[in-house]
Amino acid sequence: MAAMDIGIDLGTTSILVFVKGKGIVLKEPSVVAYDKDADRVKAIGEEARQMIGRTPGNITAIRPLRQGVISDYLVTEKMLRYFIQKAMGRKSFRKPRINICVPSGVTAVERKAVEEATYQAGAREVFIIEEPVAAAIGAGIDITRPFGNMIIDIGGGTTDIAVISLGDTVVASSIKVAGNDFDQAIIRYVRKNHNLFIGEQTAEAVKIQIGSAYPRPQTTTMDVKGRNVITGLPATVTLTSEEVRAALQDATNQIVEAVHGVLEKTPPELAADISERGIVLTGGGALMDGLEKLIEEATGINTMTAEEPACTVATGTGLYVEVMEKLGK
Repeated sequence: MAAMDIGIDLGTTSILVFVKGKGIVLKEPSVVAYDKDADRVKAIGEEARQMIGRTPGNITAIRPLRQGVISDYLVTEKMLRYFIQKAMGRKSFRKPRINICVPSGVTAVERKAVEEATYQAGAREVFIIEEPVAAAIGAGIDITRPFGNMIIDIGGGTTDIAVISLGDTVVASSIKVAGNDFDQAIIRYVRKNHNLFIGEQTAEAVKIQIGSAYPRPQTTTMDVKGRNVITGLPATVTLTSEEVRAALQDATNQIVEAVHGVLEKTPPELAADISERGIVLTGGGALMDGLEKLIEEATGINTMTAEEPACTVATGTGLYVEVMEKLGK
């Protein structure tokens, strides 16, 4: 049996595993529930996510990756091992070749840590791929040709913006403003303007249901439950999509500014390609309503979102080797 090729999108909020010939076989939150007393891992993935904010004192829910970077090495290794085994099933004897994805802004030390953790988790060979390159491949762009393509990959912890040509990044910028920051902005806004504490999962639900980056034609509302800051008792408030847009404005503007910054550094020929071909949004954060419009208005360049944006990076990571063979690398 040929060894498996696995692509892993090692995200701050979720981990996706792509297996050649099967597509995406696994998508789970990158959360580990750790029992401090027994000093062992209690649960990983979806099971652990359900414990966030609901655990007794001795169990902590850890996100071992902060803003796309390993913050807890041992826990990350355990988590990777778990996901690799789960994706391969028990019957495989040969170690897989693993392509793993990191944000474009990581340092050499951080890159090495990801590589080591992947070897420790049972890989035969490890390729480290930059997120925007993987996102472009996953979005179906032929990156091997000498044309400029602009990708904006909005994940949970980082937003990667890059101009890619001939299979590599020409100009890139990685900012630590992404999906999680959208959630935090909503939490802060609701606390300040409605005197209500809400949890991360509630904030995420608000973002998904009524969040927007651009004024909507009609305002939508949503009831949100939390704890009143003053009385300490459970309470409910009604939020409007306009309010949520205001709460998110700071974060979305930072993304727009970073896009500007990358365009300013782009060589003129590639800039011409981009204005003709448009900008592609990928990553789970790209699902935010109105982001395309916001970026399009700020840059004057046609902007579209990839199909299934949350899966593009994982898919591209899995197909990376084939694409590079085309280029003869």
